[in-house]
Amino acid sequence: MEDKLIVPSSVVRQNKRLKALLKKYKHAYHLHNALIQLSEQASTVAELTLLYPAIHDILQKYVPSKSFYVVLVEPQSQQLELSYFSDEKDGISVPLNRENNFEEGATGYVFKQGKTTYFTKQQMHDAAQQGLFKALGTPAEHWVGVPVYQEKNIIGVLAAQSYDTEQGYSSQQINLLEAMSLYLATAIERVKKRELLESEVKLRTRALTQSNDALNVEIQQRKSALQRQQILFKISELTTQAKNLDDAYFQIHEIIKTITYAKNLYIALYDKETGWISFPYSVDEFQGSTQPRRFAKGYSELVISTEETQIIHPQRAQELLDSGIVEREKPIDESRRATSWLGAPLKTSQGVIGLIVCQAYNNEHLFTQDDAELITFVSHQIATVLQTKLASQALKKSHQELASRVNEKTKELSQANLHLQMQIDERKKIEQQLYHDAHHDSLTSLPNRNLFLTQLEKTLQFYQRHPDEHFAVLFIDLDKFKDINDQLGHHAGDEFLISVGQLFSQCIREHDLLARLGGDEFVILLTHLTEPNQAEDVANRIINIMRKPFCTKGICVQSGASIGITYSKQSYKHTDEIIRDADAAMYYAKNSGKNRFELFHPLLTEPMLQHESQTLHHLDVLPMTFRSSDIISMDEHYQYASLFEAFGEHPVLGFTSFDILKKFASDKEQHIKVELQLILQAYQQAKDSEISVALLPCSSLLLEKHEFSLLTTALKQPLNIDPLCLLFDDQELRYASALQLENLKQLKALGYSIGLNNFAKDKCELNLVTEIGFDYLLLSSTFSKRILQQECYDLQLQGLLAITKLKHIKVIAKGPSILNFRALLDKHGLNLFVAKQHPLKSAIRSTLISSESK
Repeated sequence: MEDKLIVPSSVVRQNKRLKALLKKYKHAYHLHNALIQLSEQASTVAELTLLYPAIHDILQKYVPSKSFYVVLVEPQSQQLELSYFSDEKDGISVPLNRENNFEEGATGYVFKQGKTTYFTKQQMHDAAQQGLFKALGTPAEHWVGVPVYQEKNIIGVLAAQSYDTEQGYSSQQINLLEAMSLYLATAIERVKKRELLESEVKLRTRALTQSNDALNVEIQQRKSALQRQQILFKISELTTQAKNLDDAYFQIHEIIKTITYAKNLYIALYDKETGWISFPYSVDEFQGSTQPRRFAKGYSELVISTEETQIIHPQRAQELLDSGIVEREKPIDESRRATSWLGAPLKTSQGVIGLIVCQAYNNEHLFTQDDAELITFVSHQIATVLQTKLASQALKKSHQELASRVNEKTKELSQANLHLQMQIDERKKIEQQLYHDAHHDSLTSLPNRNLFLTQLEKTLQFYQRHPDEHFAVLFIDLDKFKDINDQLGHHAGDEFLISVGQLFSQCIREHDLLARLGGDEFVILLTHLTEPNQAEDVANRIINIMRKPFCTKGICVQSGASIGITYSKQSYKHTDEIIRDADAAMYYAKNSGKNRFELFHPLLTEPMLQHESQTLHHLDVLPMTFRSSDIISMDEHYQYASLFEAFGEHPVLGFTSFDILKKFASDKEQHIKVELQLILQAYQQAKDSEISVALLPCSSLLLEKHEFSLLTTALKQPLNIDPLCLLFDDQELRYASALQLENLKQLKALGYSIGLNNFAKDKCELNLVTEIGFDYLLLSSTFSKRILQQECYDLQLQGLLAITKLKHIKVIAKGPSILNFRALLDKHGLNLFVAKQHPLKSAIRSTLISSESK
């Protein structure tokens, strides 16, 4: 029994001890958990005002603390100030900043004692009665105050109170409050440091923000300054880049668009003298161009009169209308009334010249003071540019008006001058026509006798100053012209004369002169002659042209031309002498058979008695001699043959060649007789001079029927006729009869040597060369010279040389100064040349036929 009683007693003690330990562990757990939560709150909350409610929430889990407050010492005043307050009775009616004398109450008592103090309601009353502190606030059933230490210094008091008599504070709960107070100081310090750090961060952030704001302001200012500078550059460039004022206005509008709202913009110009406002540029979404108006009481006039930038909104617009500063002539539709209007004056050194205006409708934009400042800034620059442009335009307009007046005056003068010039030209035409009529033939329009004689006089005078500039005159008389008039009528005769004038014009050069003397007589003046035979070439062309018959109305009539030629010479002193000699040569050609030409000889105009004339024309009484020209190779080392030419002493003509003398023979029989004697004499001279071959020019008359018989009989007299070669003229053989050509072939067949003289003088025909077996061919001097001048003649020469080579004909070149061109002619294939003429060594002047044997 005793043991059984003992055992329960020990168990009770053990249980009691276990309960105490459990309570102790529970208290330790609560304390540990509360401290952890307090540490977490101290690490997370950013402000003390948030820390105290967090501590209050933690305490309410473990300690009756619906009424809880924290009092801390203020560092500056060293007074206790309420930091947190929560009370069941007083509630939130006690603000944190209310002045409470905590030093005088239980809180101040705990702060002064520095110890945790627990009071019941009665105990607090008793202590207050004892004068330890004053009773403040609503009395609590239980009150506990715990000092808050920071290191060794008290910095405040943590207090909890209960208004429930049954709910007091155990020792464990008080210990928890004490533990909380210890950690509270650390938590407060941590939060204060965090607050200080955050405060410093905020201060630094605020400072940086302020610095950034200032920097942004400076950047904006610099951007604005740069923008203004760029705008100034653009405006200044308008002076040189804008083509005209319209272009300048457009570019100003584009610039304004970059600085403010400028959807609707107009530029107005003000003329003080006239009192008118014009609107040269206007862009508006509701209206087109604005018409000029007189200065009145509008928004534009307000800007001009005040010389200040104006911003007008609906309210101010109404005030301006009510005050009478602005008046409207007619009401404006509300939908088309500007809701914001900005106008800046265009001011220069001479005053306001206009304004620039931007306006917005339907509240699309509201102009501000910044817009006003910007547009005011640029308006001054725009005004300067516009003033320059307007001055330039005015100057240009002035110049244009001046130029216009000058042009009008010039036009008037030009018209007057034109009228005067027309009168002068008309007079000149009349004078020219009169001159032309006075100096030209009315039928053929060719120069007449007067013009020809005038030009001939000038040519003669020029020749007398420059003897090397030779000229020639051709006197032409048409053959059978009377027959044309008789058979076809005078009208056909006139047509014939016109046609002849046109044909003759084709035969001469541009600088030569063709004239009609009258009737059927024409005359040609050839100038700048280099060779006498050039005149003969012209005569031959005219003769060939006149061989064609003239046909009209189905009737054809054959005509011709008799031509007399005279060359320039120093003895001529008057033009009458030249015309006289050319006329004499023409009559001689007409009397000699017509349709031919003759060169003038003094014998044609020599006055003599009848019996003297008959004596002078007997060739058999004239002394005859031969002159020889050597035919040599190019290097002059070899004399191939000799060219004989007969000359006679004529009383009038002097020492003259037989070719000229034979034209004055008294009859054909005498001519033939003398020429046959010359052939025999030439043979004898060649034999005596030991000349291998003598080339002697002969007349084609010797080839006629009776004369050919005499020629062959004469050639049989010498025992050997090998040294002699008879040369016949190319032009004569070209017009020879068939009998003559046949006799020429017969002469070759009989074994006599024959040659062709003056080949290609006017044309190069190869028929004779190919048909007749000539031994020699002498080129005319004209053809020899032309070979060197024109390529076409070289081609003719090459064809000729090819034929002569095949037929074994020896080709000889002759002409004045031909030896100077031997090297050039040799390149063309010619290697035989006629040298200078000289008398025969054995030749003596003798009469071939005496007068008794006639």
